[in-house]
Amino acid sequence: MRVVRIALSLVLIFPALLSAAPRLRRTPQQSSTTSSTATAVLQKSLLALAPNLSLTDVTLSGSVRRIAGSEDESGSATLKALSSGAARADLSLSSGTFSEIYNSSSSGPAGAWSGPDGVSHPIPFHNLLAESAWFFPAFAISRRLSSGYAITDLGPETHNGQQVEHVSVSQNSPIISPAGTPSFQHLTQLDFYFDSVTSLPTAITFSIHPDNNALLDIPVEIDFSDYRSISGAQIPFHIQRLLNCSLFLDIQLQTVVINSGLAPAAFAVAGLPRCLRPECLIGKTGSFLPSFSLSSSSPPPILSVFTPQSVSTVAQ
Repeated sequence: MRVVRIALSLVLIFPALLSAAPRLRRTPQQSSTTSSTATAVLQKSLLALAPNLSLTDVTLSGSVRRIAGSEDESGSATLKALSSGAARADLSLSSGTFSEIYNSSSSGPAGAWSGPDGVSHPIPFHNLLAESAWFFPAFAISRRLSSGYAITDLGPETHNGQQVEHVSVSQNSPIISPAGTPSFQHLTQLDFYFDSVTSLPTAITFSIHPDNNALLDIPVEIDFSDYRSISGAQIPFHIQRLLNCSLFLDIQLQTVVINSGLAPAAFAVAGLPRCLRPECLIGKTGSFLPSFSLSSSSPPPILSVFTPQSVSTVAQ
């Protein structure tokens, strides 16, 4: 047996304490081509979410409960997103205010998190590739109907006790991943589960990765329920985020504002590397924080309420 050290960055959407060792999840790699039936499933769901409505931005506000190991606290959440892919999440909890911002430009995706001290820290490239607006499925679907994505219909199945249609989407890339690194297609893979009757999304799943190991998948699942009609759009008022198969964030929305004209400046990410394109950063990993060993009997020191600096797992 050997101890494998996994260094994690302080990212808002990750918990402060993983209650168990990360579960390795290797979803079978999907085809690099798109099927017409899979595209039709996405189009049907988008039509169910926003019939005859063009969405440009959204602001969601409500209460949030955060459960991470022995920590359990509540507060308020404000979630904002643009159809372009820019998104931010701001949580106000008893332990402080935490923010996470995603954006994109001609140089590629960018992201940063900050804690109560207001200091901005970059998010590793390989954790910027799944879905920025994870809390708003309409944007996640609409962007994947554009060119450059491989869409696969995995057929009907049962997920969380519901009959659903399962569709997997990943992004094509001409970049050949260096040896010992995951493919760009794998890092961008997102799986959708659509209610077989209403076509509304019930869940999306993807993986996040330790700062210094993009090969290790830690499963994330976002569950959507309590859909309500707001300004002609179907909005899930109950959003749950599971990390490593355990409930982490439980969000109940109270207000929803659509197409308010959010300014792009609200999603600005400053102080990041000049080049964030795949050919510059894929395979280049490393923690932005010092790491340390962790015994099986003691928890790691907590630098914020969201993530420990590292956790250790035991590999056979």
